[in-house]
Amino acid sequence: MLLNFKQSGLDPNSAKTVILIHGLFGSLENLNVIARALEPSFSVINVDLRNHGRSFKSDEMNYQVMAQDICELINHHDLQSVILVGHSMGGKVAMQVAMHEEQKVEKLVVLDIAPVDYHPRHDTIIAALNQVSQQKPSSRSEADKIMSGYIEELGVRQFLLKSLAKNPQGNFEWRFNLSVIEENYSKIISNIDTPRTCLCDTLFVKGNNSDYILPEHREAIVGAFSKAKAKIIQGAGHWLHAEKPEAVNRSIIDFIQ
Repeated sequence: MLLNFKQSGLDPNSAKTVILIHGLFGSLENLNVIARALEPSFSVINVDLRNHGRSFKSDEMNYQVMAQDICELINHHDLQSVILVGHSMGGKVAMQVAMHEEQKVEKLVVLDIAPVDYHPRHDTIIAALNQVSQQKPSSRSEADKIMSGYIEELGVRQFLLKSLAKNPQGNFEWRFNLSVIEENYSKIISNIDTPRTCLCDTLFVKGNNSDYILPEHREAIVGAFSKAKAKIIQGAGHWLHAEKPEAVNRSIIDFIQ
């Protein structure tokens, strides 16, 4: 099955194509701020990963199958070369694609994630999401109130609420497949498959206040992506493209042009 996607910007026959890949609990809307900055100069494909947004649901969820979904999208558009930009989980998907299809990935931009295993860090968020599902709120504000008992940061709650939508019966439910994400969470926080060193031109962009990319990750990054460069966005955390969009967009455009 093909991922849900939104195509914008220039004609792919006359411009390079950039594929944008969102993170966990997100959707293609999350990277619209990057898409808008790229549209004047590139063909842009913004995707919903499996079990997210309006893409298909599947019981299988790991970096191998998510990377294959992107490869099928590339083949569907008959693209010989693409630029990949991925945030968080989407950054790992992008890295996995580059590992498998290096000849088709001209450049790779990874936003605030490293090719390493992570400790669980979404327990509170998953608990909040499950509470919303169980209590069946009649409005987004009611759902926000439920989540506020678990998640203090308003910005995180607002991000999650973007994926709360009414189903055909008129009830609010999460667009992402929460039960499958929860079942496969250990695979989502695990490392990608790195059988070799990828020679793609790669940029890792880190939020200065984020702990997703740390100095001790440097060896793993360079070992997997020998041409890796780094850019730090001051005053930004893990949601760097939302917190400092101009700086992030400029970093991406400077690198891929």
